[in-house]
This record gives sequence, C-alpha cells and structure tokens, in this order.
Amino acid sequence: MSLYERIPDYLLGKFQLTSSVVFAALFSLVMMLFSFPFSSNFWFEIAISDAFAFTVGFFLLSLAVVACSKRLMYTTRSNFSMTYLQYIIWNFAEALIIASLYTVFTIVGQEYGILKPVSLGSEKIWLGALVYATFCLGVPYVIAGLYFTVNDKNNTIRLMNFGNVVSDVEPEPTGEKKITLTDNNGLVKLSVSLGNLLFIESDDNYIKVWYRTSLGELKQYMLRCRLKTVEESFADSCLVRCHRKYIVNISNVRFMTKDKNGYLLDLDEESVEPIPVSKTYEDAVLSQFNSR
Repeated sequence: MSLYERIPDYLLGKFQLTSSVVFAALFSLVMMLFSFPFSSNFWFEIAISDAFAFTVGFFLLSLAVVACSKRLMYTTRSNFSMTYLQYIIWNFAEALIIASLYTVFTIVGQEYGILKPVSLGSEKIWLGALVYATFCLGVPYVIAGLYFTVNDKNNTIRLMNFGNVVSDVEPEPTGEKKITLTDNNGLVKLSVSLGNLLFIESDDNYIKVWYRTSLGELKQYMLRCRLKTVEESFADSCLVRCHRKYIVNISNVRFMTKDKNGYLLDLDEESVEPIPVSKTYEDAVLSQFNSR
C-alpha cells in the first residue's frame, strides 16, 4: 500500500464515518475517566462543579469538531480522490484543533479561577494535549478502518455460473452465464444473465443493478453493497469499472464517443443515458472495448 494510493470508497461511507465518530467518542470518554486521576496536568472533573462544566463543554465541543470534520469528509468525497496520506493528514488536523481547544480552555479556566493550576507552560500543555488527542482519535480510527476493511473483504461478491446454485429444481441445460449478487450479509439477492446486465451504479452504501428482463424490459435492483467490492469480484470479466460511480458490461456497449470532458459509453439500450468514463479508468476501458 502506498501513501499516495487512493483510499477505498468504504472508508468514506456514511456508516463507516458515523461509526468512527461514535467509537472515538466512547474511547476518548473512557480514556478521560481512566487517565485524569493519575495526571496532575489534566483538569478534567466528574464532580458537579464549574470544572465539571468545563470538562463537559470541552468534550462536547471536541466531539462537534470530529463530527463536522467527518461530515465534511463525506460531502466532499466526490470532489476529489483522497489518498491515504491526505486521509492521515485530515485526521491529524482534528487532533491539532482539539489540542488547541484544550489549551484555550486551560488558559481561560485558570485565568478565571475555574480550573486548578497546571504546572506547565502553554506550549507544553498544547504538545501534551496533541499527543493525547492523537492517541484518542488514532486508536479508534485504526481499529474501525481495519474492521471495515476485513468486513469488505469477507463480503466480496463472486462471479459464478447459475448452474452452481443449489436448487430443488433441476436447471435446464444452457450455456448462458449468470451472475449472483449478494448483499453485505452474504445473502443472495439477485441472479441475472450476464448478457442482460447493462451497468451497476453506486449509491452511497448501496448499488443499483440495471438489467433487462427476458422480455426486454429495463429494470433496476438495489442492494446494500459497495461498488469496490463488485469491481474486485468481477476482475478479468466483461464488467469493467469506468467511473467512480459506474461499472459497465463492456459487451453491451455499442460505441464510445468523446467530447471535451472525456469518453462516453453508449449502451445497447436507448433509454439509458451515455455513461461517462473518468480519466482514472480510461485506459482500462479502451483496452477492454478494443479487445472485444
């Protein structure tokens, strides 16, 4: 893994980011309760007092910083491709802001006699708070990231022949390949002929599968799954990632056109708008299209 490699989409999903905020809040709260009795430089207080109000105010404000940061990360995920290095810097910036808040709270609280005196200068207070904030945010972020990485790998969708699916009815002999799509729980949700599948569209933590029925009707099916998982499962098949939001069945592409914004894929379905090809996937799509 390179620091300049683009991070997986699931690290920027709404559920993952929300879970990270909740986990970080709980972990930080436990650390506060555990550590402040053993340090003379922490002013956190759990007894009802002005210091307790300062403690609650600092904790809630820090939580708001993290929540707003993750909200901004989620809303801007489509504007640029975030790398691992940018992801680390972004999260470290949260620790910098929280450390600064702690320093301000400490100085103001001591000035007004609300907090007990701290035996360190403001620079050392800030540095100590930065180490503490980095630990309290870094540990839950790493654990949450590992959990969702393992979960994503375990829920990989597999390309299979429909004849391999267990059934109480003997399947009729056919050379037609089908794909079976499962949700994040591993439950089979959709089985469709590969030739009838047109494209798959990302919709946050869900995907929309666009396909034709045996009667030629255009249908869509939504299930909870990530496009990245689909991409990995269908590697070396006719299903090709062409955009951050799309995977297309290259065998159902009639032709490619190019305008000032790049290539567009016209599918063998008049009611479907041309699908864009982003620069990231342009070479792979051209290679697959030309080798059909």
